[in-house]
Amino acid sequence: MPPLPEIGDVAKIGDALIRLPLAAVLGAALALRPKRKGTPPRTPAVVQTQIILAVVGAIIMLVVGASLARAFGIVGVASLIRYRSKIDDPKDAVVMLSALAVGLASGVGLYALAAFSTAFLIVMLGTIESFEKGVKKFELTIKAGDQTDELRPRIEAILRRFELAYELRASADEALCYEVTVPIDRPRDRVSNAILRLDPEGHAAVDWSEKKSKAK
Repeated sequence: MPPLPEIGDVAKIGDALIRLPLAAVLGAALALRPKRKGTPPRTPAVVQTQIILAVVGAIIMLVVGASLARAFGIVGVASLIRYRSKIDDPKDAVVMLSALAVGLASGVGLYALAAFSTAFLIVMLGTIESFEKGVKKFELTIKAGDQTDELRPRIEAILRRFELAYELRASADEALCYEVTVPIDRPRDRVSNAILRLDPEGHAAVDWSEKKSKAK
């Protein structure tokens, strides 16, 4: 005969109806705090992950309650988790923690809480991901003769003006190489033309090479 749900399992849904949305709102307040001048740019994936983490933390605390044994059990299980492959989207790592949280809730008999938390997370992830825009990664190589390195500040100013996330990969006197993240709906020719105009003699060359995802 399967074990009966713990006493108070359904009652915890009342707590979850308040605590999970509150955790989402407070997590969003932290993740979307006003950006101070000079601070690094925030990527949407990291902002979304911070919001979801607040909800996952609330679910875990609902599971733990006042049980010291459960708290030690969660610490033990969490210490066994290892991410052996590269995770491109930070949200994927948080979904792993979410699965752990609802699995723990199911394992201790909090069935209603596990079901409600899963539904809440699915709705929240769907809402957050509906605001995402597809992006592609490119290797941008710029050659402008001997003055290439001197043009670097102006080139990077153009990339920032077009709100492109970039990382310098290689630098030489006659070539610069960047990894650039470009939204799918953003035309690259405008960026290329702006960079080419930096060399009035017309010797500059701009090459975009799309980076393919590595097979896992």
